[in-house]
Amino acid sequence: MHRSMDEPTGGAGLPAARSHPTARPGPPPLVGAGEELPDPAVLGALLRRHGWQRRGGAPGRYGRWTPPGSAGTTSLLVPESAAFPDSGELIEEALLALGRSPDPSARDILVSLTVPSDEIRLWREVPESAAGAAGASGWTEAEELRSAARQVLMAGALAARGRAGYHGARHRRKARAALDDALIGPGAGGRSLTAYVPVDSGRAVAVRLCHALHATREAVDYQRATGGMEAFDSAVAAGVGRELTEALIALVRGSEGAGIDLRWAPAAGAPDGCPARPAPVEFSPGDLPALRAAGARYLRDEPAVQVRLTGAVVRLRRSGPRGAGIVRLRVLAGAEVAHVRVELDEEAYRIAGHAHLVGLPLRVEGRLENRGGFRRLTGASQVAPVQVDEAERDRLMKALQENVDYFEEACAGEEA
Repeated sequence: MHRSMDEPTGGAGLPAARSHPTARPGPPPLVGAGEELPDPAVLGALLRRHGWQRRGGAPGRYGRWTPPGSAGTTSLLVPESAAFPDSGELIEEALLALGRSPDPSARDILVSLTVPSDEIRLWREVPESAAGAAGASGWTEAEELRSAARQVLMAGALAARGRAGYHGARHRRKARAALDDALIGPGAGGRSLTAYVPVDSGRAVAVRLCHALHATREAVDYQRATGGMEAFDSAVAAGVGRELTEALIALVRGSEGAGIDLRWAPAAGAPDGCPARPAPVEFSPGDLPALRAAGARYLRDEPAVQVRLTGAVVRLRRSGPRGAGIVRLRVLAGAEVAHVRVELDEEAYRIAGHAHLVGLPLRVEGRLENRGGFRRLTGASQVAPVQVDEAERDRLMKALQENVDYFEEACAGEEA
């Protein structure tokens, strides 16, 4: 979903992908002129979270912090609160020292301070090679972890849009939008990475993912103990679905085990209904059969949806000059999918062709089938063009000109 900091910025990736800010030379600009300094308590909480050790300091006034495993040669002086006259200077010096620190955790702390974010850490346990011991990671291994992380975050974003055993193509545009500002940074050795989900735009995603992951763990335990799948049915209410089970399969497959650890942004605190410190959720290869069975069950049992949608005709196709045909609609309203494929009888197909010629969208009722990911509308009825304002009509006519090759076949059929 998002490009990692160790990928080249010119490489291929999703349009919404964003690099970890620390991929840029030097530390990110944390505080500009006139901006507020970070809360000392937040900085202290992040230092503690990332393994920094407090090694003295004036009690009640400031603390001296050193990086994990440090012998004490590098340290930060962090005030206890912003109430002291020199607190601002100490915070500025600490931020400058973090920006210059070679410790990888310093970068993560700066990211969390720049944009208050919930942190979602994912890791995989794989046999360590000689290169891995030196801090490197295999290309395939790193790509598998990044791909699984994108799937996990998308599953959380989809669940935040609505509960369903299988989303398919539904809700994906808005789910991606909820992750536009998310960042991903790799951990040491390529066996872990951390996703930073901003509180302002993505807190709902993190909350839903927290509930869904624990519900999945409980459902898997129940299935392995009893053989029953009932717990997966009730887990849908917590946000579990095929997308999440597929993401966890991708995370665990090929490893000796994997896990996800979620930490709330210290500046925002824990959300209502969630523990202040959620326990990490771990999965093993022995969980894969239950996850696969659950995914197949969700795909099979998700019902079709009766909809009344409005869409612009972008493609028409039929085998001859007369009879039924297939129409592709770009959905404008009525369903949370981008496009649908509709089979229309001869009269409805003619209406669709005329609507496309004059730049009008089409309204149609039918059942949105889960086969193919909710991209197919069956039992189409009440097919009729819809009046729109001039600006929208001009835009649709421009789309017609851009897709004229697709429409030639329909025009030839009507002339015969």
